[in-house]
Amino acid sequence: MANLSRRGSRRQFLGTVGRGAAALTVPAIVRSGAIAAVESTAANDRVGVGHIGIGSMGRGHLRRHYAGNKTQMSIAVCDVDAKNRARGVSRVGPHCDQYADYREILDRKDIDAVVVAVPDHWHALIAIHACEAGKDVYCEKPLSLTVVQAHKMVEAARRYGRVFQTGSQQRSSEEFQAACALVQQGYLGHVHTVNVNVSGTSHPCHLPAEKVPVGLDWETWIGPAPWKPFSSRLHPWHWRSFREFSGGNMTDWGAHHLDVAQWGLGRSYSGPVEVHPPAAGENFLRFVYDDGVVVRCGALGGRGIEFIGTRGSLKVDRGFFEITPADLAPGPHPDGRGRLQRHHENWWQALETRGRPAADVEIAARSVTVCHLGNIALWLGRSIQWDPTNEKIVGDEAASRWLDRPLRAPYHI
Repeated sequence: MANLSRRGSRRQFLGTVGRGAAALTVPAIVRSGAIAAVESTAANDRVGVGHIGIGSMGRGHLRRHYAGNKTQMSIAVCDVDAKNRARGVSRVGPHCDQYADYREILDRKDIDAVVVAVPDHWHALIAIHACEAGKDVYCEKPLSLTVVQAHKMVEAARRYGRVFQTGSQQRSSEEFQAACALVQQGYLGHVHTVNVNVSGTSHPCHLPAEKVPVGLDWETWIGPAPWKPFSSRLHPWHWRSFREFSGGNMTDWGAHHLDVAQWGLGRSYSGPVEVHPPAAGENFLRFVYDDGVVVRCGALGGRGIEFIGTRGSLKVDRGFFEITPADLAPGPHPDGRGRLQRHHENWWQALETRGRPAADVEIAARSVTVCHLGNIALWLGRSIQWDPTNEKIVGDEAASRWLDRPLRAPYHI
């Protein structure tokens, strides 16, 4: 079970790690003022939403899907940066509460669900705590910083019966849905190769110290990650380049495109059996599946994902769909409009039915595992044998140690 420790008081926690828990943005909660402001919607029909993390992605969620929404009401925001909190409140309106400690969002009985849009190294702790608190979760991709963290997020969602959508919105996009359906229905014949245009990993962080901006709780921003001094290259924008906080482009875009590759191959709940770093003269990883299918992942000079079969090929990306030969499959082909809106709507529908959403946490865990395995092969410069049934690296203890990372005290899962 995740713990910060959760049984301790906020005063004790803040005294231990500084005023750090204030760093995360939490969704708005429905209080009496908000209820009065929306008299036309019955209280029992509303979902109180808290937003944790109000950076660019968090504000995007508010702007596109929640501000002015009378069914899924944003009633609280949380962030370690006071400027982000203020921006969140301005998006939602005067009824919105703001917090620096995400646990205050989780303590509210009028918050039913949370939208988590914080840096990758915080995803697991916040999402697991939200599940423990009985909140449904929408968590940005990539799901986790490590493979083991992804496992524990699935365990928490299942144990506490939560609806957990991951922000892999391509699962709700019509061009990707059509592409994966055509591949699975055999229109391309036997698919033997998939090209995924994703490249770039993260690197160790050795940035010089800069002065912490006023209003930013840097201790909490760092949270469970190894401590590093503040740098404007870490906050607010480029933290994904650094290994302590992210897996780089491999987990960022890989969580989208490698997810679609797995989906099209019918492997959403499985994974490869071999992972090979680029050979001499190559610029791509190779993921090999138990039936011999090879997924090549790197700077391949194309766009999105390409499925190659014995009868033809299919290229798909956001707003792009091309099948060769053109008459191989029925048309008309999709244009990809309305993608982001439908992904949130899919989560909202699952909240009502208590079913699993399109990018359920277990699917996301399998997809991000592929990304993490690719990074491990790159970082170590050697091939990895993977057991997708037991989710373990076979015969390589050094590589296995990269499946998880120690968390900085007092944080632990």
